[in-house]
Amino acid sequence: MAIELERKFLVKGEYKSRAFGKARIVQGYISSDPSRTVRVRIADDKGFLTIKGKSDDLHIGRFEWERELPLREAEELLDLCEPDVISKTRYFVREGDFTFEVDEFSGENSPLVIAEIELQSSDQQIPVPVWLGREVTGDLRYYNSYLVKNPYSKWIK
Repeated sequence: MAIELERKFLVKGEYKSRAFGKARIVQGYISSDPSRTVRVRIADDKGFLTIKGKSDDLHIGRFEWERELPLREAEELLDLCEPDVISKTRYFVREGDFTFEVDEFSGENSPLVIAEIELQSSDQQIPVPVWLGREVTGDLRYYNSYLVKNPYSKWIK
């Protein structure tokens, strides 16, 4: 069983000039139940099916299973998804030996920007670049499966 370990942060500063790549992402949920999400994603011209389990007690780790799909199949599966989709541009930003994935949301989740970093262990030390803001690891409101039903633009103050 593959366990994904990651931390999430809001972004407060400029990061795009540091990006070495980006991808346009559209994703929908066959199941957005927090204890078992089933996601269909199209990133540029590739499709993916991902199943994620419930977060651990530290809210850093959870089961993740992912397979690449032919683009056509991913497009067909998006039609089976719950209403609404997440649209975002993902920027890949290197800081030392680490790569942050910075998601700039569009549509009803704009102007939300979240940086995620995958870890090798739950106690791994990471760099904290000046453009990172408050940590939101474990705050379910910042999970994509929550944002698809409760868009950021409707709950920000």
